[in-house]
Amino acid sequence: MLPQRIALPHPSWTREVDVVVLGSGAAGLSAALAARPVRDVLIVTKDTLDAGSTAWAQGGLAAVLDPRDSIEEHVQDTLTAGAGLCDEANVRMLVTEAPTAIRYLQRLGAAFDRSENELALTREGGHSQRRIVHAGGDRSGAEVQRTLDESVRAAGVDVLERAVAVDLVIGVDAGGNSAVMGVDVVVCDERGAILSVGRIFAPAVIVATGGFGQVFASTSNPPAVTGDGLAMALRAGAIARDLEFVQFHPTVLWAGSEAKGQLALISEAVRGEGALLYDAAGQRVMEDMHPLEDLAPRDVVAAAISSRMTSSPNGVGTHVYLDARMISNFAERFPAIFESCMNHGIDPRTEMIPVAPAAHYVCGGVDADLDGRTNINGLFAVGEVACTGVHGANRLASNSLTEGVVAGTRVGRTLAWDLPRTDHLSPVSFPQGYVFGIDSDARTATRATMSRDLGVMRDPARMKSAITELESLASPGTEPLSRQTIEAANLLTIATAVSKAAMERTESRGCHRRTDYAGPIAAWERHIDVRLHDGAIRIDDHA
Repeated sequence: MLPQRIALPHPSWTREVDVVVLGSGAAGLSAALAARPVRDVLIVTKDTLDAGSTAWAQGGLAAVLDPRDSIEEHVQDTLTAGAGLCDEANVRMLVTEAPTAIRYLQRLGAAFDRSENELALTREGGHSQRRIVHAGGDRSGAEVQRTLDESVRAAGVDVLERAVAVDLVIGVDAGGNSAVMGVDVVVCDERGAILSVGRIFAPAVIVATGGFGQVFASTSNPPAVTGDGLAMALRAGAIARDLEFVQFHPTVLWAGSEAKGQLALISEAVRGEGALLYDAAGQRVMEDMHPLEDLAPRDVVAAAISSRMTSSPNGVGTHVYLDARMISNFAERFPAIFESCMNHGIDPRTEMIPVAPAAHYVCGGVDADLDGRTNINGLFAVGEVACTGVHGANRLASNSLTEGVVAGTRVGRTLAWDLPRTDHLSPVSFPQGYVFGIDSDARTATRATMSRDLGVMRDPARMKSAITELESLASPGTEPLSRQTIEAANLLTIATAVSKAAMERTESRGCHRRTDYAGPIAAWERHIDVRLHDGAIRIDDHA
């Protein structure tokens, strides 16, 4: 049985605000900034304000800015990558508002790279045109993070750092309808020990906590990305959608078979500038595999690399190679990647870069629209934690930062106009049998199981074994409450949901690939919804 709520001591402090934002990436910061002019806003962030996934993004933001490009082409590229599961109306809304989002960031002070008097644009996998805006070569996310950090500070947004949001405070009205009243948090020291427990009352809670890359042993995500917001939303009764679609970035720096945790990303923009993939026998990996070859959508490239690794050309079954030696200005165009490679003893100007797929981005999440609304009144979800339908079964490269800014701004603006009411609500109490924690050692076992059994290619027998193993870990723990035990409970909850959704979807579509199905099945052009009820994951698939 999974916890329906994490056991917490009684709060030692309380606070009231209009809007609380959980997470400090592009989506959360954009929401806070848009709401701040008329609302009292508090950002709760697990580490420091600048420590989220946004700062690690290399490629950039996708938007139609070249007169040779068009909104329709960007829409069609996104729909093609999404493999039949995109919400076209939301895709069009995102793509249409993307250029405005870029100009907005520029007005806030973002210094994007320029070519003569225009923004420099590059191309990435799945894009038919050069439409990726970047900064500092491959430090695009860091520039977006810096710009928004400085802007929210200047706007007077309060920030509570090293605070983990644990569970939502849920109330019901006279008719039995649920709504959010606030959130319980724990403030931790740098080691994860609990310093205090607090309750923040707010009529609007924006979950912007990012994805759950750390559910896997190998990932491009930083250590804090443990899916806290998604697990918390599930425990509160929110619907999660399409969790089986976990995007594995095709080209993460291979640092040896024992390398775990956050691994260095080799941006898709490197292939956009001409780099090609080869196996250990010197054969092209993507030749004749897709019309766009090395610039095919990520799911296609990751699956092709995984298949080639399985065949172990020249006895090498752990990685392939990215040849970027034709990029004459590599160190200047990709300074962060160049530094990562050199730190591992690889000079990309003269040597091929060993790469392999690793967990990168979650296409599913809390079911929400582009204004962040969920099935629970007062609960909003934006950014990677949300499933808005713009990514479908596979995200088009560099649409994520764009979505974070667009959707975050939309939800913040909406809450600036109107806040939900909470004065008619009574807090809900949870049965004690469903309130407990999970021991921290479940984290290691969960991550190892997911990387072994639910990676790029998924075998039904291994998925079934994974579900059994994960269920054996789902029992009340005995350790004192800490950041580590909270994260263990969240990772286990999400791993169980992902594995059961993946087992349910009996086809290969987008970034969900099964060994027993060669491709998509028309009858499966529908979504899978997940709920947590009475400590168990419930599955519901529908059109």
